Amino acid sequence: MKHRAPLAAAVIAGALLATPALAQMIPPAAISVTGEATVSVPPDQALVDGGVTSEAKTAREASDANNTAMGKVLLALKGAGIEEKDVQTWRLSLQPQSAPKNIGPAAIASYRASNRVTVRLRDVTKVANVIDTLVGAGANEIGGINFMVSQASKLLDDAREQAVADARRKAEIYAKAAGVTLGAPLSISEQGGGPSPIPFRKMAVGMAASTPVAQGEETLAVTVSVSWAIKADFGRPLGTEQPAQ
Repeated sequence: MKHRAPLAAAVIAGALLATPALAQMIPPAAISVTGEATVSVPPDQALVDGGVTSEAKTAREASDANNTAMGKVLLALKGAGIEEKDVQTWRLSLQPQSAPKNIGPAAIASYRASNRVTVRLRDVTKVANVIDTLVGAGANEIGGINFMVSQASKLLDDAREQAVADARRKAEIYAKAAGVTLGAPLSISEQGGGPSPIPFRKMAVGMAASTPVAQGEETLAVTVSVSWAIKADFGRPLGTEQPAQ
């Protein structure tokens, strides 16, 4: 019996010491919302995808024909003022083509060689001219166009401020409906953002000259997630009250 009193005192003391730590582990009451904002700007760069596909009975013939045709395309791009650093090969292939299947294993009927490049344009007004140059020089595949905004992050700064303001507006609506008061933001995180490439349909060989291309505008979007603390009546966020000593 003599040892019970000190043991009980130790247990009580341990519980009192643990209570503040447990209180600190409980997350404060908060209202979490997302805010959104967009800004529309004209693109200032574009990527054009194009190239040459050649087919012949032997692999060497297909490869040689493709190399010759692609050389003409690259020379035409250079003549149009496109710098070498802005032309990049992204696909180079040589594949056998099978004859129609009858009975037995399929025979190789021919070989197909392909060389595709992307052309970066720092002046979007030249997109149509470059497409015409590619086709005129012998390119028989035009895969697509991606319009881009080179300084998207800087242009998004105003949208970020607007997105946070949108989040506060929503949080205040919820706070008013719940009969509470917003405190300081506990966390802010940005989700995604930036422009999406604009697809361009694959074009047929032998297309008409003076290709019409509309650059339009890029929509840059920002979404932020914000958690706002809820103030208690005495000024502290709910859930952070310290226990009475």
